[in-house]
Amino acid sequence: MATFAASINCIDGRVQLPVSEWIRRNHGVEFVDVISEPGCDLALSKGSDAEPAIRSKLGISVRAHGSELVFVSGHHECAANPVSRDEHVEQIRKAASRIASWGMPVQVRGLWVGESWGVEQVC
Repeated sequence: MATFAASINCIDGRVQLPVSEWIRRNHGVEFVDVISEPGCDLALSKGSDAEPAIRSKLGISVRAHGSELVFVSGHHECAANPVSRDEHVEQIRKAASRIASWGMPVQVRGLWVGESWGVEQVC
């Protein structure tokens, strides 16, 4: 059986591949379902109109693919959320808490994608 994780990530195409590869390499899953939203860390940390759609899409990943790990990311040079790394990390942590509060049977982790497009886990 194929194994899946879910990635809630910015629409910026520069971050999709590094994040998916990092998740596969570090968590032993075969596939990563990508749910994209501009500045998703900001959108989920403060609550936004995008939240119901993100939650619905994550529900599909959990129900249909059995995703048990969910990653929410922020990144350097985000056009939709042009703030410092420290602000992103705080937003990522808040976003991860919000996702965890949805009551899905998942573990939620937060990722930061830096200037060199390297990925690090921040929560």
